[in-house]
Parts: sequence; structure tokens; C-alpha cells
Amino acid sequence: MKSTARKHKRIALLVETSLGSGREILKGIAQFARQRGNWEIFHAARGLEDEVPEWFDSWEGDGVIARIQDEGMVDRLKKLETPVVDVLGVTDNEFPLVHVDDEKISQRVARHFLEREFAHFGFYGISGENWSQRREIAFRKSISSGESFASFNTQRGKSEGDSAHFVEMQAWLTELPKPAAIMVCSDQRGLILLEAARAVGITVPEQVAVVGVDNDLTLCEVATPNLSSARGGHYRVGFEAANLLDRLIAGERPDGNSIRVQPNEIVVRDSSDSRGISDPAVRSAIQFMREHLAESITNEDIAKATGLSKTRLQIRFREALGISLREFLSERRLRRAENLIRTTGLTFADIAERCGFKHHNYLGYVLKRQRGVTPQQLRSAKVRDTRTSRIT
Repeated sequence: MKSTARKHKRIALLVETSLGSGREILKGIAQFARQRGNWEIFHAARGLEDEVPEWFDSWEGDGVIARIQDEGMVDRLKKLETPVVDVLGVTDNEFPLVHVDDEKISQRVARHFLEREFAHFGFYGISGENWSQRREIAFRKSISSGESFASFNTQRGKSEGDSAHFVEMQAWLTELPKPAAIMVCSDQRGLILLEAARAVGITVPEQVAVVGVDNDLTLCEVATPNLSSARGGHYRVGFEAANLLDRLIAGERPDGNSIRVQPNEIVVRDSSDSRGISDPAVRSAIQFMREHLAESITNEDIAKATGLSKTRLQIRFREALGISLREFLSERRLRRAENLIRTTGLTFADIAERCGFKHHNYLGYVLKRQRGVTPQQLRSAKVRDTRTSRIT
């Protein structure tokens, strides 16, 4: 029996640390625990599909927050006879659920693509996973004005090492009308898709633009090109799950058995930083500029890469995008510099060199003129953001 006189509440967490979404949930729980001040948390590093640890059966505590993956975990949690909050929702059980809003996530991704004037769409998901299915259905509905839609789904675990699956994906990507915009159910799958596109010579984002879900920073930054991703709101899921569990432990019975958290913004990176451009010469010009941002390239160099004259390319480029080659190149260099300032500790001189600026003073001049901030202010603002506790 648990002691009702115990001052601190003993809380067990069965939330994976192997995925960015799980780590965000843990951050939200930790934020609530710091504010509450009387939680003792029991947690060990784990994967999403790991077995429940042996110590759990004899654990005596006040409550559990778990990403419940299967019926076996449900049965073991029921035996505890203590409040439980689920933060995954892939099984039908009686536990209260706090989860991201899959439909709203897909709507935001669809809007991101539609604003960029894509007409052909695809979805890459996991068969048998209800959250992936909800995302596909909502995405298909949200882009119903498009000219075509194609989906590709495989079972969990198959895509990680099955060569036949990889070949099937390559064929699916090849057959898609171009340019196409693809929503991937999670960032993990995004890396697989980008690799398949690269294997068959499909350029991202010029021929295929890609957006994942979860904004797993490590996966998104290591992807080639860096993967755009929708922030589902998992930090808020963790905080709200902890708040709900605390109320359950106190004997409250909140209305309803499910809380859906609204998603945050899409973090736009190179994999979707493009428009639905049908002109192949313009797509080739954009690809060439992306690949040579650090170099001192001229309009003649860009035109040569496309096989057009400089004058003809400039006309077609402006017709497609409404800006000149130099304006596009300058903006992309500045965007890359901003990203490196925010996400790395590189010196401003190194960043200037990597982004095609003559020197760091010129980078500072352009940043101040175009964005109204200095490089130091941009980096300091990011540091302040990461040190400030916010529920997002």
C-alpha cells in the first residue's frame, strides 16, 4: 500500500528517449515537475518498443505517464491500480490520453505546400499505425484541390533494413509527377525517403519537396538536405499529461478522456524551401545555386549549368519566381547564414565564408539591412530562448 502521508509523489515514466518526440514529452514533464516541486521521477533511457522494465512490477508509486505501445503494456499498467496517463494512443484502453492533433498537423503541412503552389502530392507512412493513417487522411483531404495524390505505406521496422522496400520506394518516387510535395509521417521516415530520392537522382526540393513531423533536431540536421519538419507539440503533451496526472492523483475526475494538443509551426529547412516550379531550367538553376552558395558564382555560371543563355534564363527565372537570379542567391545565402548563427557555435567569419559572403563584416551589414539585427543579436536571442522555460 502507498503511504498517504508521503509528501512527495513518486511518478514513473515509460517514455522513450530514442526519438525526438519522446524527448520533447520528457522535457514538458520535467517542466511541470519543476513547477510542482514535489514530484520524484523514476525513469530510465529506453526505446519506443522496449519491454516494460522488470522493476516496474514491484514498483510502488503514485502515478505513471507512458507511451503505451501494445496490449501487454496495458495489462501490466492495469495491475498497478494507480493513475496512468497515455501519451501515444496507439492502443484502445481506458487510460486518459494526451496526444498531438494529427489532423491539424497535416493541415499545416498541406498549407505549407499549397502556399508554394504545388499541384502534385504524396504521403509516406506506416501501415497499421492509427496516427499515421489519421495524418494521411487529413493530408489527402487538405490538398484535395491538387491534381494528383499518391501514398506509400510500409510496416513499422520494414523500411529500416529491407532492400526490396527501398527499391519499391525508388520506383514510387520516380513515378510521381514532378514537381511533387511529400508529407512524411515522421522524421525517421524522412531520412529514408531522402536517401531513396538521392539514389535515383531526384533532386530535393527542386523535383520533390519533403516535410516530416516531430522536428527531431538531430535527424533533421543530419539529413541531406536538412529536413523541414512540423513541430507537433510534444513538449506541451508532456506538460499537459503531467498536469492531468497530478489532478488524477489528487482525486479529481476531469471532463473527457482525451486531450489533443495543437501543433506548433513548421520549421522550414532545405528539403521544402522551394516552390512548385514546372520549368526544369529554373529548377536546375536553383539546385546549382544551392550547391554552390559558398562559391563566387556568376549569372553566366548558373546559366551554363542549365544549358540556357544568361538572358533567356534570367527571363524564365523571373517569370517563375518574380525575382532575379542575384536576388534569389542573396536571400538563400542570408537564410543559410541565419540558420548557422542560430544553431551552431561557428565564428561569424567561418559562417560568412561558408555562405558566400566576402567577410564577416559584410555579413553583418547585410543581416542588419535585411533583418534589422546584428549577428551577435541573432545568436544572443537564440541563447535567451533556449534558457527561458516556455510551454510550446
